[in-house]
Amino acid sequence: MDPVAHLIFDVESVADGEAIASVKYPDRALAPCEAISAMQEELLEQTGRDFIPHSFQIPTAIVVAKVDKSFRLIDIVSLDEPHFRPHVMTDHFWRGWEAYGHPQWVTFNGRGFDLPLMELAAFRYGISLKAWFRSDGPGYNHPRNRYNTRAHLDLHELLTNFNAVWFRGGLDLAAHLLGKPGKMDTKGDQVQKLYDTGQMQRISDYCRCDVLDTYFVFLRCMVLVGELDRDAEQELVAEAHRWLLERREQNQGYSAYLQRWSEWIDPWKRECSDSSATDLALSAMTQSSVGAAAAD
Repeated sequence: MDPVAHLIFDVESVADGEAIASVKYPDRALAPCEAISAMQEELLEQTGRDFIPHSFQIPTAIVVAKVDKSFRLIDIVSLDEPHFRPHVMTDHFWRGWEAYGHPQWVTFNGRGFDLPLMELAAFRYGISLKAWFRSDGPGYNHPRNRYNTRAHLDLHELLTNFNAVWFRGGLDLAAHLLGKPGKMDTKGDQVQKLYDTGQMQRISDYCRCDVLDTYFVFLRCMVLVGELDRDAEQELVAEAHRWLLERREQNQGYSAYLQRWSEWIDPWKRECSDSSATDLALSAMTQSSVGAAAAD
């Protein structure tokens, strides 16, 4: 098996009610859940959205897909499952990156949320990230340099020329364009409620599905930039499909993903198929006309 060359990941997170209570409302003696509700109401009034910034959040599920240099899916893991301890997940996340020799991170809009969240989680839990924060040599080679795609390839930035425009529809749209499920029964704004009711496995399964969508979008992006051709991409998609079928009984997320699975409709092959069908029809009509003329 080839070594891991890419780590495709997604993070689900929840608000830290204790931090919100102590920083935002120190004089109100609010319980964590009350502090979260108060901040959400405040944000909704100010911005029209109740999404709490990453600086007040902690990871609750982290799923990582290991991919080799040929873009083949090796494995998908949910860190510290079934315990989902934030400090342990954070440590496994960064130590795994080091153990595999600093492979390329791959995300969809991870520059704007997932990676800053994981850096702050390392700060919160006292985890050293010396290799990630390396600053010797040319600046363009620093892992945290925004334009160093060898360290981190954000597919959203690739598709938008580093946010020159916004990719309306997000990962959900990108996945659907490829015939993949995209967002299903669970949505990102439901994670807090799932966490509050102890549905940790459902959060992890939702995160797995996002990582699968990101993997297939990654493959198409590799076609876009010339690292893969379409036939090779479709072979990798078929191989990943078989990988999921072999594991569908082990994980409800995989089973749900497969139920919504559809194939990308290749217009090039469909066009060839339509042309062949037209040629056959014309041939049949011609033969019929010749036969009728001979009879006359």
